[in-house]
Amino acid sequence: MQIKTHTVNCKGKLLTIDTPIIMGILNVTPDSFFDGGKYVNNISVLVQVDKMLYEGATIIDIGGFSTRPNAELISEEEELKRIVPIIQTIHQHFPEAILSIDTFRSNVAEAAIANGASVINDISGGTEDERIFEVAAKYNCPYILMHRQGNLNTMHQEKNYTNLLIDMLDYFIKQTKKARDFGVKDVVVDVGFGFSKTVEQNYALLKNMAVFKQLDQLILVGLSRKSMLYKLLETTAENALNATTITNTIALQNGANILRVHDVKEAAECVKIYNKMMSV
Repeated sequence: MQIKTHTVNCKGKLLTIDTPIIMGILNVTPDSFFDGGKYVNNISVLVQVDKMLYEGATIIDIGGFSTRPNAELISEEEELKRIVPIIQTIHQHFPEAILSIDTFRSNVAEAAIANGASVINDISGGTEDERIFEVAAKYNCPYILMHRQGNLNTMHQEKNYTNLLIDMLDYFIKQTKKARDFGVKDVVVDVGFGFSKTVEQNYALLKNMAVFKQLDQLILVGLSRKSMLYKLLETTAENALNATTITNTIALQNGANILRVHDVKEAAECVKIYNKMMSV
């Protein structure tokens, strides 16, 4: 499958994507499902960011609000307290790095952008706080729009579809239009593996992911160490790196442009092998 060249404006810095890229995950939370509590001070954060950039990450995605099942719903003030100093520190030490803020709150997104972030990654797709579209447009930031059903309290329970793929396409068309109406220029769609989907629905989505290429937008996938992998294999998130690599490779073959991962080195190897395959 040929990869179309996309150019996105990250707050004035143009990023050309003509081959799949890696987004490295940096959770500055105490309770994320895999890496919670690992990166909560400046030294551990800077070491991890340096490692991810060295291994091939193009974007570092910083999140201060865990979205795992049964996670604590923290206040906006607590989320700001977690992410603003970290973003300031990363931006100071790696000024050329493209930083993404993983939030559904417009005020948090705006604070992150003011301190060095240039991409907004919203798991709610604008359904929690519509003003986040306004923030993305105001600062000329790419907006990552994820698919899910329900709200923060129900998004891991609601899994009802008339037709999974058609319903998802309808959602993306509707929410992308809202973003465009606010003036957002660059929208990336995240198909939302693990959110509002059964294990079977997740694998049907992986198998048929190429259908979303008709949206003519960059496609992001987040499969890294998720329960759809380790539950199927009857193992744990800690032992799901091989499964992540396998499914990332399938996603690349089905049109993924951005791999959002905990393990950058292995994802970069997937991309390298995929690019070689596509070049011969």
